[in-house]
Amino acid sequence: MTTHTEDTKSQDLAAEVPVRLNWSQHAPEVYKAMIRLETAAKRGLDPALYELVKIRASQINHCAFCLDMHTKDALAAGESVERIVQLAAWEESRHFYTEKELAAIELTEAVTVLTDGFVPDEVYAKAAGHFDEPELAQLIAAIATINAWNRFGVTCRMTPGHYTPGGHA
Repeated sequence: MTTHTEDTKSQDLAAEVPVRLNWSQHAPEVYKAMIRLETAAKRGLDPALYELVKIRASQINHCAFCLDMHTKDALAAGESVERIVQLAAWEESRHFYTEKELAAIELTEAVTVLTDGFVPDEVYAKAAGHFDEPELAQLIAAIATINAWNRFGVTCRMTPGHYTPGGHA
């Protein structure tokens, strides 16, 4: 199997798109608050589930920086490549996930997209059937947090490919 590094030696890749703004440098108090929010949001949630939620929201939001970060963190934590790859098509790949994970993934999509202006009752009820209220509150906080990170990443055009697992711990 050829690695990305080996591929780059044998072909010319497109240039990295430059970062628009290093927002964390210019708004350090906001960045610190986001880190505190991130720390609080993940309390009590299964780490594997938490990474799946981060990856799925980042896929929907097209946040390459967050995809790079959270797929690497998930892999480093023991998540399988297969489950990460299938996440974009989870509805057709349901058998890779538990019912609880599926409820969280579906809720992640509903909260992330909000094109209808609300989270459907059936999606919320399914999640509420798998998570007790404190855990569900944490899950909603986790989804909201990754969506905020995605908006910083996409807007500021943060560059993927340089993250090392655990680099934001």
